[in-house]
Amino acid sequence: MVVIKKHPVFNNHILSDHKRKNFSILELLRRKGPITRADISKATDLNIVTVSNYVNSFIEKGLVSESGMEPSSGGRRPSLVKLNEESGYCIGIDLGNMDAKGSNMVALITDLSGRIILKLKKFRQKESIERVIERSVELIEELLKKNKVEKTKIRGVGIGIGGVIDEHLGTVRDTTKNGTRTSYVSIRSTIEQRFNLPAFLGNDATFAAFGEKMHALPMEVEDIVYMYSDVGTGIIIKGGIYCGAGGSAGEIRINYPTNGDYISLSNTPLPCYLLPAGVDLGIVNQAEKILQEGVESLLKEFSGEGLKNLSIDLIIEAARSGDGLAIELVEDAAVNLGVRVAYLINLFNPEAVIIGGGIEKAGSLLLEPLRRTVRKWAFEESANVV
Repeated sequence: MVVIKKHPVFNNHILSDHKRKNFSILELLRRKGPITRADISKATDLNIVTVSNYVNSFIEKGLVSESGMEPSSGGRRPSLVKLNEESGYCIGIDLGNMDAKGSNMVALITDLSGRIILKLKKFRQKESIERVIERSVELIEELLKKNKVEKTKIRGVGIGIGGVIDEHLGTVRDTTKNGTRTSYVSIRSTIEQRFNLPAFLGNDATFAAFGEKMHALPMEVEDIVYMYSDVGTGIIIKGGIYCGAGGSAGEIRINYPTNGDYISLSNTPLPCYLLPAGVDLGIVNQAEKILQEGVESLLKEFSGEGLKNLSIDLIIEAARSGDGLAIELVEDAAVNLGVRVAYLINLFNPEAVIIGGGIEKAGSLLLEPLRRTVRKWAFEESANVV
């Protein structure tokens, strides 16, 4: 008989029945409160005695408070309960895109409802992961100095970063077009030791998916794919984050050779759909190549001498102004992205696919050709659900 030992990482993401009930009740209070115990019972399919026991426990811990009485249609008036939003706070850190020439690091403190109490943003040049870790510590220190929240009420730190995560070690592999670099300094341990707070390290696309689940979508939507352009994917399955065996699930890029060689399958180059084009879907690089060939476009006017100001935002602006080249660039990128989306729709059969990373600012210029591509390549049954 072969005994397969469960990977310990799974234990971090599979909630016990008790924790799942805790979470569902607190989440309902966050979204719908003030609410009666009877209404919580109906919404969660938990019997009223169970709900009352959980709510009373929350009240004892200060997580929940009584909030008056509901108008009565006859008989005893039921009491309302609500989430005590100021009973705890969280710190969130977005370390930015590791593959960008420059990127913003964002740090914030929220209460338990997700309301932002304080937000800081710092620009950083492309740096080593070790230096980025140092900057994240500095940013948290500045955040704690400027906010008025008692540190004893801060429950934890969430750290989102692009790259391949090793959840066991709390490290990240910095993926770039010129190869990969791995930091053996644990981001999670560094922050836990420095601030004596529990820390959670995750891929930025995964955290974005969970953020959409919690703050933008109805509670009943449980299967979600979040596309961070074409460089990463956040996956929510049955309401829970899917991180894989080691925390690195969602990387839709391939680990291609660093010596410049191309992989061939039966002497056929690897399809471009599997190669990463970047957060801007490769639109800026493609635009530069075409404009240098002498093609007329509003982009020359918009981007200045030597195309020094050319950016994805300028290309989107030109496309909205009716520039043919800009429209074609966005549509081509949408088709490439749409093939990946179709593949993931067939694989995961999600209820919603969310496009992020900045490219979504193109709106219908991107989304309409993307939808057409998904309809072409995804199975009709799966596409109809999305």
